[in-house]
Amino acid sequence: MKKILVVDIGGTHVKLMISRTEKRKFDSGMKLSPRALTAEIKELTEDWDYDRISLGFPSPIRDGRILKDAKHLAKGWVGWDFTKSLGKATRVINDAAMQALGSYHGGRMLFLGLGTGLGSALIWDQNVLPLELGDLPYPGVNRIEEVLGKVGLAKMGRKSWEREVWATVTQLKMSFVADYVVLGGGNAKLLAKVPEGFEIGHNRNAYLGGSRLWQTNSRTQRPKWNVIS
Repeated sequence: MKKILVVDIGGTHVKLMISRTEKRKFDSGMKLSPRALTAEIKELTEDWDYDRISLGFPSPIRDGRILKDAKHLAKGWVGWDFTKSLGKATRVINDAAMQALGSYHGGRMLFLGLGTGLGSALIWDQNVLPLELGDLPYPGVNRIEEVLGKVGLAKMGRKSWEREVWATVTQLKMSFVADYVVLGGGNAKLLAKVPEGFEIGHNRNAYLGGSRLWQTNSRTQRPKWNVIS
């Protein structure tokens, strides 16, 4: 059995998971470069035994390569070869898509991550489509993540922020014809009553998503999940 290390890179923390219960973390932020990340991972997992790595990154990914530096991290991520720097076979996926994959339980699911920004992904059958809904325009601000993300929560306060969240995610559920919406990210736990058709996710689902990323079809031995990029 191949053991998988799951690395979930957020705007505030980087979480390292070798199981759904065994977790370590370190600070993220504007000083975190890919070189610094590599050094931290190697140091913190020195006593962990693993063969493969799944890495969730808060930016668009194509063919396992980062296309754009993240807004909340240092520069230098574009095209970085993690398999080479970490010395283990590594697959890179958008961080919201990784947590979405771990939250999926059938049908057509829209995932929205309420964290530093707004992560998003759509999953149906065995297809995973990472989205960039955080960049959508929104009345009164430049981007929707400025309302639903960390900045909006701090500016509006919890009650007003929650009203905006429900008004927006209800519309997005209709727009994507989703059977259900999973609300993940660190701020999802602040939501009070959750209506039918919506679920609160959990950050530990990122581990399951990272593990599923390595699943193969038993007949063809090809990846089970089609991550569309």
